[in-house]
Amino acid sequence: MKALSLEQELKSNAYPGRGIVIGRTPDGTHAVTAYFIMGRSTNSRNRVFVEDGEGIRTQAFDPSKLTDPSLIIYAPVRVLGNKTIVTNGDQTDTIYEGMDHQMTFEQSLRSRKFEPDGPNYTPRISGILHLENGSYNYAMSILKSNDGDPDSCHRYTFAYENPKAGQGHFIHTYMHDGDPLPSFEGEPKLVEISDDMDAFTDMLWNSLNEDNKVSLFVRYIDIQTGTYETKIINKNN
Repeated sequence: MKALSLEQELKSNAYPGRGIVIGRTPDGTHAVTAYFIMGRSTNSRNRVFVEDGEGIRTQAFDPSKLTDPSLIIYAPVRVLGNKTIVTNGDQTDTIYEGMDHQMTFEQSLRSRKFEPDGPNYTPRISGILHLENGSYNYAMSILKSNDGDPDSCHRYTFAYENPKAGQGHFIHTYMHDGDPLPSFEGEPKLVEISDDMDAFTDMLWNSLNEDNKVSLFVRYIDIQTGTYETKIINKNN
């Protein structure tokens, strides 16, 4: 299967919603993850990413304009030992706590389902990167409604062992803009990853729809040492 151009995937979609990218650099030395948020409402757009320990959290850019924090204020990224968790909601904490009690990534998410924001029922997308003794693997999950049925949840987990250099996977919440918003379908998309963190970050940010993009997080992790570099871009500065 040929890897897609992540740049073209983003430029051709005005509203993928929230997105997670996980992969490996072409030189094979670094694990890569990225997470972005977009928004159509004032409440969704009124956010920034800030560093929080080894992870990040969202916070209101202008607290006076925050109306409902329930689905927009959370920690998208947390680190548990040699595992990095990336999600689009407070299931980051669910995964962290579950895995801290020897549950698997998939088991930890059994207590959760899609977001209660009908009629969209936004999928919960999650990813986990695992580094150990110089090896690397990752997994992605999506919890989505059964074609908008709030009583039926479909659960999919995709695991990638010893990922190929230069390749990654991209999953996002919505297929495209709409009303209601159509949930992501199919497997995570096979995409190209870059060695150059600055260039990769700039490509992602510049490819997201100018009106709808809100914040971007990118992290490159040295697979041998676990040391990492993080970049955050917020539209609200």
